[in-house]
Amino acid sequence: MNTIREDHALSRAGEDYLEAIYRLSIDGSGEGTVRSVDVAEQLGVSKASVNKALSTLKESGMVEQSRYGRVSLTDAGRRYAALVWRSHRALRLFLERDLGVESGVADSEACLMEHVLSEDTMRRLIGYLESQGISVPE
Repeated sequence: MNTIREDHALSRAGEDYLEAIYRLSIDGSGEGTVRSVDVAEQLGVSKASVNKALSTLKESGMVEQSRYGRVSLTDAGRRYAALVWRSHRALRLFLERDLGVESGVADSEACLMEHVLSEDTMRRLIGYLESQGISVPE
């Protein structure tokens, strides 16, 4: 099993933006690039907020932005974002299947929890889910 992440190198907001970029890049047809306006729409924030977050993510080496404004993840950004998204899915699955939490609540609470749980706790949770026959794709 891949490691989750050694720590939370980004703020909660930074992880949210990175995860949104990742999700849009794997769902869209922009060849791995996304528009900042789509990130703003997905997160329900202003384009100015996205631009500020992108500056921080660029400084940390997580994203690149073309002169035409399209955003792509660096290799480090893609790895980090994939781990955040996997953590989110594992937590959502656990809350829904094992605790019976309603889907919408499970999704929003998984989003909160993914930012604070340690690598060890996430590894244990994914191990537990896998022992129950539930795969959490990487």
